[in-house]
Amino acid sequence: MSSSTVITNIATLVTNDPSSGWGDSPLGLIHDAAVVIDGDRVAWTGEAGKAPATDNRVDAGGRAVLPGFVDSHSHLVFAGDRTQEFNARMSGRSYTAGGIRTTVAATRAASDAELEANLTHYLAEALRQGTTTFETKSGYGLTVEDESRALRIAARHTEEVTYLGAHIVSPDLADDPAAYVALVTGEMLDACAPHARWIDVFCEKGAFDGDQARAVLTAGKAKGLHPRIHANQLSYGPGVQLAVELDAASADHCTHLTDADVDALASGRTVATLLPGAEFSTRAQWPDARRLLDAGVTVALSTDCNPGSSFTSSVPFCIALAVRDMGMTPDEAVWSATAGGAAALRRDDIGRLTPGARADLTLLDAPSHVHLAYRPGVPLVAGVWRRGARVV
Repeated sequence: MSSSTVITNIATLVTNDPSSGWGDSPLGLIHDAAVVIDGDRVAWTGEAGKAPATDNRVDAGGRAVLPGFVDSHSHLVFAGDRTQEFNARMSGRSYTAGGIRTTVAATRAASDAELEANLTHYLAEALRQGTTTFETKSGYGLTVEDESRALRIAARHTEEVTYLGAHIVSPDLADDPAAYVALVTGEMLDACAPHARWIDVFCEKGAFDGDQARAVLTAGKAKGLHPRIHANQLSYGPGVQLAVELDAASADHCTHLTDADVDALASGRTVATLLPGAEFSTRAQWPDARRLLDAGVTVALSTDCNPGSSFTSSVPFCIALAVRDMGMTPDEAVWSATAGGAAALRRDDIGRLTPGARADLTLLDAPSHVHLAYRPGVPLVAGVWRRGARVV
């Protein structure tokens, strides 16, 4: 039998339900609040003085509580290290897609146990920083065997698994991209589809063009995988509009956008997932979140945690970057890192704290969610509940 718990004496509760909150924030803020957990679900939220009786009680001590972060874009099944590449980039070398090959070689050489140990290490790191749901991809194997084993390993740790055989053209077929696309959409897809929910492609100069990306995503859809796209990160291109056309759950990066790209995103269901860790780590142009939000586009914030271009697992760090350098308010950034991430995964059971939602909560050692941007770099996460159980 499940037991119920009330977390009370919450200074600020972020529900992400504007109808239940105070003021005009999209966060649905409740002050002097409480939340009741029953089993793995939220049973009640409201003012602390009106909370129903429960089996257990946790005193939040005047701190803030918000939904667990939803990191909808990461690359955590890998081996090796690219410290030298980062050091060279910080010394003046520009970022290109080609560095992925370094990680491909290391990942192919690693054992299953080594890859899983690496994955669980970074998942624990992310959990300590408040991330309760994460998506992760293959893409560092680029052979049938290595891509499928990456997905099998990932699927033991998350429901949100993405097949990214089309990360770059495999070094084995560098002189025959058409043959590699045929492999990705044929034998590799057959081996990988049973272990994944999503299919992704890096639509970019140096990776895959619009026609190749369309072929990859449509083949995945035919196998029951839903599209998401690495789009418009390094240059203008067809990725964003292809994402909307194919009803992709998300177009990720969205750094170089035309007015037509923004209009397309505003008119469809595709979420624009922004990944400020990548711009921080490559000294690239920041995405213009303000432009997207003002146009009515749904925006998510995620880490893009990977060993090459964004080696951070910290959603709070990405929130601070988005507020400082991408034109977002603290409320918008927190919403995008919780409810926005859920939207990018087409989920309505996470990213919010309302009755019936999964009981994924983050307790901050601060009275307000604003401190995530106000106190950048400070380890503010004081507690984490996932599926109703305290895990941090």
